[in-house]
Order: sequence, then C-alpha cells, then structure tokens
Amino acid sequence: MKYDFDRVIDRRNTRSYKWDQSEKLFGDKDIMPLWVADMDFESPPAVKEALKRRLEQGIYGYSVPSEGYTQAITGWFRRRHGWDIAPEWISDSPGIVTSLSLSVELFSEPGEAVILQSPVYYPFYDVIQLNGRKVAKNPLILRNGRYEMDYAQLEELMQAGAKLLLLCSPHNPGGRVWLREELLQLGELCLRYGVTVISDEIHCDLALPGHRHIPFASLSEEIADITLTTLASTKTFNLPGLQTSFIVASNPDLKRKFDARVKALSLHMAGFLAPEAVEAAYNEGEEWLDELLTYVAANADYAADYLSRNLPEVKIMRPEATYLLWIDCRGLKLDVAGLKRLMHQEAKVAFNEGSVFGSEGEGYLRINLACPRSILAEALERFCRAAAAYTSK
Repeated sequence: MKYDFDRVIDRRNTRSYKWDQSEKLFGDKDIMPLWVADMDFESPPAVKEALKRRLEQGIYGYSVPSEGYTQAITGWFRRRHGWDIAPEWISDSPGIVTSLSLSVELFSEPGEAVILQSPVYYPFYDVIQLNGRKVAKNPLILRNGRYEMDYAQLEELMQAGAKLLLLCSPHNPGGRVWLREELLQLGELCLRYGVTVISDEIHCDLALPGHRHIPFASLSEEIADITLTTLASTKTFNLPGLQTSFIVASNPDLKRKFDARVKALSLHMAGFLAPEAVEAAYNEGEEWLDELLTYVAANADYAADYLSRNLPEVKIMRPEATYLLWIDCRGLKLDVAGLKRLMHQEAKVAFNEGSVFGSEGEGYLRINLACPRSILAEALERFCRAAAAYTSK
C-alpha cells in the first residue's frame, strides 16, 4: 500500500474526544478506546497540505464558498455514486445531526410521530424527542445474520399518520448497504402515504469491496422530490473536527425551508478551513480512500476470525459498509451493566454499548475498526481474555 495505515499515532493529550476522556467517561485513563466513530489514521496528504496553505494566509476573516468547492462535491458524487447533483441543490450545514434536527423541526409538527429504523445511530432519538416529537420505531428484522426492513410494520406506522422518516443509509450500527430493490420498496411506501424522507448518508463512501451504495434520492425524480439527503466528507476522510456537512434537496420547497432556518440561526456562513479540506479530499483523496477501504475490510476479517476462534459465544454482523463492527454478545448472558463492567473494568477497553442505539441493541457492542491492526488486535485480545475469565466466575 502507498499509505501506511499500520502506523500508530499517539492521540493522547491532543484534546481528542476519543482518547482524552477515558478516565472521565470510563474510570480509567488506560482504557483503549474503540468507540466514537473517528479514525486513528491521518487524513489524506492533500488535505493536510490544503489546510497548511490556508493557514499560511495569516488573516482568518469571514469567508464565502467557492465554485471549486461545489464542483468538487458534484464531481465526487458523479464519479463515485453515479449521481448527478445540480449545484443549486446543495446547502452547507455545520453537521449531519444539525441537519437532522433542523429537518425534524421543519418537516413535522410538535407531538407528531417520526419514524426511525432501530437499532440506529443514537442521535436519531435525540433529534426527535428534544424537538418535542414522538419516536415511531420500525425495528429492523435480523435475518440470516443481517438486518432487513419490516415493510408491513412500516406501512402501519404510515397508515397511522407518520409523515416523516429518518433513513440511515448505509446503516449504522449494522453496516447494511441497502439494495436498490429495498430502497425502491421503501420509496414506494413513502410516495403512497406522503412521507418525507431525511436520508442520512454520511457513510455512503464507506461501502466495502463488493458492495455499492445507492443514494436514495437517485432512484427517481419522484423519490428525490420527497427527500432531503444529509452528507459530509467527514467520515470518509476523517475530518469530523472541522464541523462541516451539506444537504442535497432537488425539491425547491424543501431546500427553501431548510435554507431559511439555517439563516435564521446564523449557521449559513462559510467556515474558513473546512471548504479547502473538503475540496482537496474530494479532488485528490480517491486513491487514499480505496486503500483505506481495503484495510478496513481486512480489519473486519481479522476481527471476525479472532472472535470466532477465541470467543465463539459472540456473533458478528459482517459489515457491508462503514468501519464499524456490530457484535452480538447475548451469548455471554450479561445485562447492560455487566457488559460495561466487562469492558471498562475487566478488559480495559471501550466499545459502544448497544442499548444506546435503542432497546433492540441490548446485548450488542459496536467496535470501531478504523485503527491500526495492532490496536485492534490488542483490544480484541483484552476483551476475549477478560470475557473468558469474567463469565466463568
């Protein structure tokens, strides 16, 4: 490989959300953190150089977006996903969760039901409940080791009046890449019942070898007309600290409402650094990403093999996308508190505990695979050794 993903970078004492909070969050500064979804890899060299050039200007004043930034976005999605995005469909937002929250506020009424497909990325619950809406769960079905949509129960929620759906595509934490026919069936239901879709596709570039992400809004003009897609380069190129994302909406009414609310909250100003990083990543980061995906897939294979040999009570959900591994630990017969004790006190590791993704995630853990193989190996060794001792007590 051209890029060295095996290199261990010490992130302690860098104000790292993941590495500098172990004692505060888990009670021990020596805990190995494989939880929050950022990578322990440097971003592509082109990003680093672009940021250096921008910083060297020395005057960090108010900024405007450039045509090159927009062209980088549209060119990337045309090349990588076969999706032709018109520049006028794009609006910037500080982050994906910000876009989700604004969309819930704008496209539903207080007290109304908003559909999510659980288990799912935990801020989905927050943006619904903290906006005074009700969570309408459409639990995913576990079949043959992967999640599938329950269309019959979903239709019941729509028949009962739910008019907004938060879609997670690819799915986090399960790693599913929804197939075209699955998304079309979902889209047909939404069109039939007048449901607006907010599609969180932040992991779209992280489809692993052998899988292809289909943008929901690319399925048809009719489906695009009911969809607002939230996107970012941050997961793809490890840029989350730059606080940058964008939405795509071809429906001018959806976009006009979103833009007006962003301006009312004064969130519309262009950042000084982020556009340079995004433009460099999309224009010059493709080779880096392809090598990253190969490395992450190999990490997933390594974890699956190690767990099957050393802790067969645990079953993995083979990821089709993301750098996240969803593992079923119900065979260990531990409750939520027991799993936390096992991780934090016995194994000295921090994975995501599954119940935060919804009650359907109880007994599961989510492991971040975007780290050097040596770190993953040590974390798995700690966990398996501790689990064998802990469960035999």
